[in-house]
Amino acid sequence: MYAYDEFDRNLLTRRVAEFRQQTVRYLEGRLSEDQFRPLRLMNGLYFELHAPMLRVAIPYGTLHADQMRMLARIAREYDRGYGHFTTRQNIQFNWPALEMTPDILEDLSSVQMHAMQTSGNCVRNITTDHLAGLAADEIEDPRPWCEVIRQWFTLHPEFLFLPRKFKIAVTGAPIDRAATLLHDIGVQIVRADGGETGFRILAGGGLGRTPVIGEVIRDFLPKQELIAYLDAILRVYNQLGRRDNKYKARIKILVRETGIARFREMVENEWRHVRETVPPLDEAEFAAIRARFAGPVFEPVVDTADFAAHRLMDPRFQRWVDRNTVEHRHAGYRAVFISLKAPGQAPGDLDAVRMDAVADLADRYSLSEIRTTHTQNLLLPHVRVDELHAVFEVLAGLGLATPNIGELTDMICCPGLDYCSLANAHSIPVAEEINRLFGEIDAVHDVGELRINISGCMNACGHHHVGHIGILGVEKRGEEWYQITLGGSSGENAALGDRLGPAVSRDAVADAVASIVHTYLDHRIDRNEPFLSTYRRIGIAPFKEPVYVQ
Repeated sequence: MYAYDEFDRNLLTRRVAEFRQQTVRYLEGRLSEDQFRPLRLMNGLYFELHAPMLRVAIPYGTLHADQMRMLARIAREYDRGYGHFTTRQNIQFNWPALEMTPDILEDLSSVQMHAMQTSGNCVRNITTDHLAGLAADEIEDPRPWCEVIRQWFTLHPEFLFLPRKFKIAVTGAPIDRAATLLHDIGVQIVRADGGETGFRILAGGGLGRTPVIGEVIRDFLPKQELIAYLDAILRVYNQLGRRDNKYKARIKILVRETGIARFREMVENEWRHVRETVPPLDEAEFAAIRARFAGPVFEPVVDTADFAAHRLMDPRFQRWVDRNTVEHRHAGYRAVFISLKAPGQAPGDLDAVRMDAVADLADRYSLSEIRTTHTQNLLLPHVRVDELHAVFEVLAGLGLATPNIGELTDMICCPGLDYCSLANAHSIPVAEEINRLFGEIDAVHDVGELRINISGCMNACGHHHVGHIGILGVEKRGEEWYQITLGGSSGENAALGDRLGPAVSRDAVADAVASIVHTYLDHRIDRNEPFLSTYRRIGIAPFKEPVYVQ
């Protein structure tokens, strides 16, 4: 896990002091709303539907237990006792008082956290695979490279006021768990035929009003050239991206209108100039960064008899192990998902009491480390198998052991009209209604792997375009309606969902989902054929009729 050096600490201290002065000047009327807006956004502060919202960065989704305790303290002392984990691996607080936000940022800085560049037209939080550094299929741990990118683009004067926000994801495994094809830039660690590792670079992906799958602009980039090449992409975008229309300002529009071949040519030309001023990555400097991600010492796990016995005797534990844990590259360990999708809970929300409890679990059982996922769950990355049952019992007592990871009720859901000033419709109540329809765990398991993503507006914070079933809230004559798409995916074979048909009313959307699920169950070859395979085999027509013909 990366630890701040003296430079990092001084930077945060100065940044907090700057924002405190800016906030005071705004509250005293010496800064107008137009003057204050870019300043607050660069520090993660939005003015939302009911109150300010503060988005806190969790770089590449990695938290120390003490940092989670600080998030719990902020939820208790400055908010309404809870926070919301997002698809960008960050956390949002929905009710902080404006005048208290500098105090929150100061408290965050004491545990090496901040909210810089979680908003605004800049490079946002760098995300990665939540199994980074522990997955058996990994070519190389991507987190040191995420940190290199983070350091380069944090407060970089050339890229603080881009045409629009900019998102980068990095993955180190052939199975893409970081959705790199859906980002402005996707970075994939690959191995060349000769055994050398480097990067495949993608550009022009993104969701929102105009969803686009990213395209490869370089098949293989030597490692030491990463920063220079990304810098070149940002420079081309900064020069040519639209600034007259925010709906056409993202790099995906530039790539689409320019064409990938011409865009690639411009980046390569810019890269040649950039290399004159941006030197290759210094090996000693990178070695120092990578050393901060050196894996913990894993003690050998010899006796797993109790683990096997608990699996045999406790069906609840067996089901949880199968759905909510995955193999670790070190024998005798597993990674444990903490489901934030229990029935009756807003997806991604967690209260302060349970944040503290998760921190305690991490200290005791996961070498003090916690991960956030882009599916709005948490992860204890390093748990001994002989301690899994103890972890399960604690999580079950906290209501955090719902065995549904990757299944129907593990929904991705934006805050929607309950909080967001941009939303057209509610998201959380729709998720709750679907949850009620499929409340029985056995029913959910019979359905198997099925991802439902819900967004309250076209900005697609719930990533509805890439849900196996996507749900988008729209407004029609003052009423809430919902468009449904089928067949989306965010993995290495990323695909955008196909629109099922006309939008359905608020009171019909949960039943429509139920009809789609039952159609899948009727048409799948057997229990081993997942929803996506069935959909791609039979097409959209069989799903349409049960929804629209009553």
